[in-house]
Amino acid sequence: MLATWTPDQEFNQVRQRSGADMKRKLNWYDLIALGVGGMLGVGVFVTTGPVALHQSGPSVFISYIIAGISALLSSLCYTEFAVQVPVAGGAFSYLRLTFGEFLGYFGGANILMEYVFSNAAVARSFTEYLSFAFGENNPNVWRVEVHGLPKDYNMLDFPAVALILLLTLCLCHSTKESSILNLIMTVFHVIFFGFIIVAGYYNGSTKNLVNPKGIAPYGVRGVLDGAAIVYFSYIGYDSASTMAEEVKDPYKSLPIGIVGSVLITTLLYCLMALSLCIMVPYNKISDKASYSMAFLKIGWSWASNIVGAGASLGIVASLLVAMLGQARYLCVMGRARLVPSWLAKVHPSTGTPLNATIFLGFCTASIALFTELDIIIELISIGTLMVFYMVANALIYRRYVIIGHTPPLHTLLFLFLLSLTSLCFSIVWKFKQQWWGLLLFGGFMITITSLFQHMVPCNNNLVQQEYAHCWYVPFMPWPPSMSIFLNVFLMTTLKTLSFQRFAIWSCFITMFYVLYGVHSTYQAEEIENLGGVNQVVPNLSVTNLQTKVEIQMH
Repeated sequence: MLATWTPDQEFNQVRQRSGADMKRKLNWYDLIALGVGGMLGVGVFVTTGPVALHQSGPSVFISYIIAGISALLSSLCYTEFAVQVPVAGGAFSYLRLTFGEFLGYFGGANILMEYVFSNAAVARSFTEYLSFAFGENNPNVWRVEVHGLPKDYNMLDFPAVALILLLTLCLCHSTKESSILNLIMTVFHVIFFGFIIVAGYYNGSTKNLVNPKGIAPYGVRGVLDGAAIVYFSYIGYDSASTMAEEVKDPYKSLPIGIVGSVLITTLLYCLMALSLCIMVPYNKISDKASYSMAFLKIGWSWASNIVGAGASLGIVASLLVAMLGQARYLCVMGRARLVPSWLAKVHPSTGTPLNATIFLGFCTASIALFTELDIIIELISIGTLMVFYMVANALIYRRYVIIGHTPPLHTLLFLFLLSLTSLCFSIVWKFKQQWWGLLLFGGFMITITSLFQHMVPCNNNLVQQEYAHCWYVPFMPWPPSMSIFLNVFLMTTLKTLSFQRFAIWSCFITMFYVLYGVHSTYQAEEIENLGGVNQVVPNLSVTNLQTKVEIQMH
C-alpha cells in the first residue's frame, strides 16, 4: 500500500506495459483548446442557472471567481507534477509517486468516478438544449418516461446515450483528429459565448442585479455554497494534464495549456453569469436550460433556438475532452495492474487506449440513460475537491521531503495541522458559530504556514537541480497551502448526503483494492522480476516488491 515509484520508473517501465506508445502530436494551443473546451460546455449551461436560483442569486459570478481561484491554485500543483512526470496518469500517477500505491489508487478511482458521472450529467443536459434548438420548450420532450422505475431514474435519455457512443467511436480512432475537432468546436463556441454576453448586456438591465433582494440575497454564505457547486465547472482543466504523454514539448506546453485554460475559462464564466443575471431577475431563472429560457422571457425566441444549438455544440466539445481524459486515467491504472491489465492496452495503429475508451463509454452511457442531473452533481464536486486536496498535499511533501531531503515528520505534522485548522475554520463557518472562531483558526493557519516556511527551509539548490529547465510552483509553501484550505472549505459547504454517498463509494473502491488490486500489482512485479524485465529496464525497483512482501507477511 505504501510502495512508491520514481518518475523514471513510471515513465519507462510502467508505460511499457501498454505495448505500443501513445503518439506525441499535441502542441500548447491544442492543450489550451482542450482545457477551455472541456470546461466551457459543462459549467455555464449545467450549474449557473440552478446556483443563481437557489444559492448565490445575482452574485453567482463571485462564486465563479472563488471557485476559479481554487482551481487556479490546484492547477499550479498539477502543472508542476505534469512537467516532472509527463505521463497519462494525472493525479493517480502524482499521488502514487508521492504517497504510495493505495492513495494513488484512491485518488485515481475518485477522479474516474467524477469523470464518468459528470459526463453522464452533461450528456443529459445536451438533450435538454438540443430540444430548444429545434423549438421545443419542454426539456423532457425527447426523453421516454418509464412508470415502473423510481423517481429521478424514470426518464430514459436515448439521445444522450447516442452522443456518448458516437464520441467513443471518434476517440477510438485518433487523438490528434479528435483534438482538431475539439479546436474547431471550441472556436465556434467562444464566438457563440460572445453573442450571449453581448445580447444579454444589450437586452438586460443592471437593475436585475439588485432586484428583488440585492446582489447577494442569500448572503455571503450563499455565495460560498454556490462556489462549491460551480467548482463542478472547472473539472476539464485536469484533462490537459492527462494528455502529457501525447504532447510534443511537455516542459513548455503543459504550463501554458493548463494555467492558460483556467484563466480564460474563469473570465468567460464570470461574463456569462453576469449576462444571465442582467437579462432576468435571479428568482425567475429556470432550473433547466437556463439561458434558452432567459431569451424566451425577454421575447427573443429565435435567440433561444441559437442558444440551444450553441450550448449543444459546447457540451459535445466538453464531453469529447472529458472522455479523452477518463480513458487515460483508466489506462494508467491498468498499467499498474490495479484494474484488469487489458484496460491498459494501447492500439498500435491509432495510439489510443482502445479498451479503456470503450469500457468507460459504456459505463457513462448506462448512467446517462437513467440518472437525473441533481443526484450526481454534488457527488462529483466532493470527489473532485478531495483529489485536488490530495494533490496539493503531495506537492508540499514531494518538494520538501523527496526532493529537499528534510525529515518527513516535520512536513507531515505541518500538513496535519493545516488540514485540521482548515477543517475547524470551515466547521465554525458552516454552523454559524462566533466570529472570533474564524479569526482564531484563520490566524493559526497563517502562523503555522509562516513557521513552516522559515523553520523547514526548502533547499533551492536541490530544487533547481531537480527542476532544471522545468517550470515549478513559486512562493512555496503558500500556493498549495491555500489550495488545501480552499478545497477543505468548499467540501464542508456541501450537503450531508454528498458525504454519505462519497463514504459508500470510498468503501467500495477500498474493498476492490484489498480484494483485487494489491494482489494483482504484487503478482505483476513478481513476474517482471522473475521474467527478466531487469535486463531491459535496469532501474526496476526491487524495494517495492520487498515492501509488499513484508506487508503481506505482517
